[in-house]
Order: sequence, then C-alpha cells, then structure tokens
Amino acid sequence: MKRVAVIMAGGSGERFWPVSTKERPKQFLHLASPEKPLIAEAVERGAAVAGLDATYIATGRHLVEGSLSAVPGLPAENILAEPCKRNTLGCLVWVAASLMAAEPGGWSETTVAVLTADQRIHPMSGFQSTVTKAMEAAEAHGGIAVIGVRPTRPETGFGYVESGEPSGSALRVVRFREKPDLATAEEFLAAGTFLWNSGMFFYTLATFMRELDRQAPDVATTTRTLAELIRTGEQERADEVFASLPNLSIDYAVMERADPVFVVPAEFEWDDLGAWDALARSYEADDAGNVVQGQAHMIEANGNTVYVHGTDQTVSLLGVEDLVVVVTEGRVLVLPKHRAQEVKRFLQS
Repeated sequence: MKRVAVIMAGGSGERFWPVSTKERPKQFLHLASPEKPLIAEAVERGAAVAGLDATYIATGRHLVEGSLSAVPGLPAENILAEPCKRNTLGCLVWVAASLMAAEPGGWSETTVAVLTADQRIHPMSGFQSTVTKAMEAAEAHGGIAVIGVRPTRPETGFGYVESGEPSGSALRVVRFREKPDLATAEEFLAAGTFLWNSGMFFYTLATFMRELDRQAPDVATTTRTLAELIRTGEQERADEVFASLPNLSIDYAVMERADPVFVVPAEFEWDDLGAWDALARSYEADDAGNVVQGQAHMIEANGNTVYVHGTDQTVSLLGVEDLVVVVTEGRVLVLPKHRAQEVKRFLQS
C-alpha cells in the first residue's frame, strides 16, 4: 500500500481574530510554538508518517503562496488547492480526485492520513505510533479509522467518539457525539468509554469511494469526473464541476454513517487550538499564571493571556485577571478568557 498524508488547512481565521484573517488564517501563526507556524509543524508530522514527498496541504487557492512561504521545503505540486470553499467534504473530494488523477491505474491501493493544521501534538514518537496503528486498522478492515484522545476534563468545545469492542490495536466506534453541554460532558468523562474526536481520519481511497457510492452517489460520480478532468488538464471545467458540490462537512456526509469505523486512542498529548484561551495550554506561564507572547508588563495581574503580533508595543496590565489581550497592527482585542469563543461576534457586527 502507498501511504500519503494530507493536511487540511483552509479556514477563515475567525476565532483568532484580529491576528488571524481570511488571507492569514491561524495555520500561519505561531500558536503552539514560538519557533514555527502551525502549518510547518503539521507538515513535519505528515512527513514523519509518509515522507515529505508524500505529504500534501489541502487549502484554498488564495493561500497557496502563504503555505509555500511557511513550509519552504514542500514541493509546490504538493499543494492541492481547491477552486472554491466547499467545507471538509469538498476538501477531501478534491484530494481524492487529485490522487486518483495522479495514479489512474493504482489509486485504490493508496492509504490517506487526513491530518489537521490547528492542533498541538507531542511527542512525535507517540504520534507516529498512533497514526501507524490507525492506518493499519483502515487497511486491514477496509474501514475508516479515527484518532481519539482520552479526555482530561469535561470539555464542551470538542466532539466525542464513543468506543466499543476491541479490534486489534483499535476499538470499534459505537457512534460519534456532537459537542455536549457541561452535564453531558461530565457523564462522558465518568463513563470512560468516550474519547475526544481529534478530527483526523484514515482510509484507503477504495474505502472512501465505496462510502461515497453508498451514502452520496452523486458526490461519488462528481469525484470520478473531477479525477478525469484533473488528469487531462481541463482546469476550468474541473472548477465548474467542483463548484456544484454540496457545502457539507465530511462528518455529516460520510463519517457518521460509515461502516466499519475504528478509533485508536492517542499515545500523545493533544490540544485543539480553537480560540485564544488555548494559548494558556500551549505556552509556559509565569508564576502568576500569565502567558505572554511579545512584550508585557504585569503588576498584580493573574491568569492572563497576552499576544502581541507585528508590533513592538508593550502591553501593561494592572490588577486584572483571566483576560485575553491581543495587540496587532491597528487593532486591540480585550475579553474575558472564558468568552474566547465569542470573538466571531466582532466579525458579525
């Protein structure tokens, strides 16, 4: 089997506004490490399991240059740029069609690791071991595998996977659960059979197409049409066909009704970097619990997150706690840390 890694890296940057924007989404920011952007870390993980030449970034066409700048060692042909935004179903259809076009006679023997560009993962050895088990499960059983993370708190911001009977080094998935309320999240934590859904998927292209044929036959037909158009270089027509796809998530369109589905528990530390409050879990805090990226002067300030980007200004905080303060060129954001998910309201007003 040939193995490839694909990093989904679209996004509009809403929850890390004002630093993240449509033209500079969060994968280009240093949110998990001060040394490199998220996308560069994601490519390193992809290369560790599939090799750099078999690692791809799936993104929008307006982000191609930024992606290549952020990961200078990646071949330009490894950017799979979608013609327009069609959610995660469209993303993975474009990926499948591109891979099928590249190997028209042998694509069914390709195993795809769908990775994310907005997570903190450590150590690499644990990630490699877990991904290897997930890919082996997908190959051995002709199903789809996901990675689940054992919850450490009753988190309401993540989706969950309910696990069942063992199957080799994986577990059968009983069902997927949406983001719960706090009481339900506490029940999940106490049950011990629920894992956080990491958002990473593993399947062979043959399995992916089988599930599309079964659940979304029109999308399956479109995928095969796109593969032929890409193979023959009919880019304008391929763009038109892609635009006809429904705007659906891969979870809703395929994953929730796929069979069989397996989950492999993560052997690594994991966090989803979904909003500004996540930085407090990624960076080392000072003795007062403050996390600072940039210049800041703190007096009697506790548990704050300060992020300064693109400017040499110093942030001064006195007598406040549990705030997120973001300073970038021309904008300042201040809000309570527990309301970090509400940043999108500024883009709607």
